[in-house]
Amino acid sequence: MSLRGADTLGGRAAVAGIGATEFSKDSGRSELALAVEAVGAALDDAGLAPDDVDGMVTFTMDTSPEITVAQAAGIGELSFFSRVHYGGGAACATVQQAALAVAAGIAETVVCYRAFNERSGRRFGSGVQQREPSAEGAALGWVLPSGLLTPASWVAMAAQRYLHTYGLEPEVFGHVAVVDRKYAATNPAAHFHGRPITLADHAASRWIVEPLRLLDCCQETDGGQAIVVTSVERARGLRHPPAVIAAAAQGAGRAQEQMTGFYRDDITGLPESGVVARQLWRSSGLTPAGIDVAILYDHFTPFVLTQLEEFGFCGRGEGAGFVAEERIPLNTHGGQLGEAYLHGMNGIAEGVRQIRGSAVNQVEGAGHVLVTAGTGVPTSGLILAQDA
Repeated sequence: MSLRGADTLGGRAAVAGIGATEFSKDSGRSELALAVEAVGAALDDAGLAPDDVDGMVTFTMDTSPEITVAQAAGIGELSFFSRVHYGGGAACATVQQAALAVAAGIAETVVCYRAFNERSGRRFGSGVQQREPSAEGAALGWVLPSGLLTPASWVAMAAQRYLHTYGLEPEVFGHVAVVDRKYAATNPAAHFHGRPITLADHAASRWIVEPLRLLDCCQETDGGQAIVVTSVERARGLRHPPAVIAAAAQGAGRAQEQMTGFYRDDITGLPESGVVARQLWRSSGLTPAGIDVAILYDHFTPFVLTQLEEFGFCGRGEGAGFVAEERIPLNTHGGQLGEAYLHGMNGIAEGVRQIRGSAVNQVEGAGHVLVTAGTGVPTSGLILAQDA
């Protein structure tokens, strides 16, 4: 494992436990119940008890407050609690916050969680309905072109420009969908278990917002996922080999908007992902060649291609060919297109399984795994590594 020294966060904390509910379209229970179940499963996976937890981190969008989850899960005193904004962009940042708390000695064992009824309850895919007066709401009011009120419509704008700039057709996005569904087909936890697709299936799926088809869009899922973070030293004495946090980063680009950054000089890239990429490579001492598995946020297929380009796996406009040739194992759990949409938290869990050697679609010799969070918004990323 390559780390840059004691002045960085890398190597000072690890993921020791992961736990999830089942992923469904109608959970039949509250989001609090989902959160508590996921937290309990993650602690059990680590071999820890609720009383061992002294920190909790979640998303600003989560409806279950840290103290409420702690009380319902039997957790006692907390010395650290935190929330991260910007939807799916928060996923890896929750682990970063936990690792920072552990490295600083503020907390010993921190649980990160996300739980929602995103299919049977509030469906994020329905887009902007009504916003309370706020600076955030006012900003969206200024930058949303007339009629573009859904995440799919926002991504479609950037995707259309990407295709135009590089002389491509919408079919290139199908490579991501096919790869994700290939892995989901062999993952019993995935909603699309046993249901792979072909490029022809992708091309035949209905338009959502051109150039995005149905199979370019992630699922809507009910469920919960939790991650337990502690020191590397402590994790070594628990049930599973530590998934060491080799690097963690957050990033927002210049003139950042929320999936609506149509006013930059170039909208074919993801500058916020570039900010995260530079930090991860610098602090870990790694390059794309050192990554064995990539778990990339895939709420919409086009942004998987641009992430590969921002992280330097391939040149601009070359992402589709990179995926088609399967030059790196990608979203081996099936991603949010194939397994479940948990705002990226299930992708972190898959990264941990790959490091442990316990993934359903295990990559032999997976020593370093890149995990990314939501794109088009201020975002975050992780590099997970085997223990030295």
